[in-house]
Amino acid sequence: MSTPTESPPGVLPKNFLRPCLLLLLREQTAHGYDLLERLHPLGFNRDDPGRLYRALRALESDGLVRSAWESSSSGPDRRMYQLTRAGMEELHQSALALSSTHRILDVFLGRYGEFVALDRDRRPAREPR
Repeated sequence: MSTPTESPPGVLPKNFLRPCLLLLLREQTAHGYDLLERLHPLGFNRDDPGRLYRALRALESDGLVRSAWESSSSGPDRRMYQLTRAGMEELHQSALALSSTHRILDVFLGRYGEFVALDRDRRPAREPR
């Protein structure tokens, strides 16, 4: 259990891995290990590569991602993943939903912040009028 002075671990939204992978693939085509590294700043640990590859297979099965083997002169061949048109549309819908959730959480945290300071390093969401 965390003490009042230490931050509890962040809880990511359910199925957050899907839109994160779609976003990373929107930025650039990538192989699994690259995606695993780039997921870290989005709140994911690097300790479960199996979860990543299961998610990529599901995205590919859903037609949101396609993959192909790419030859490498400096090591083993790698499976490269690329976003499809349907994946771009899914990413957009996910971003809209996350934006809506963000607004709701801002309201909640703003109201709760009237009683307790949750994060002293964080600037207020709105400037006082």
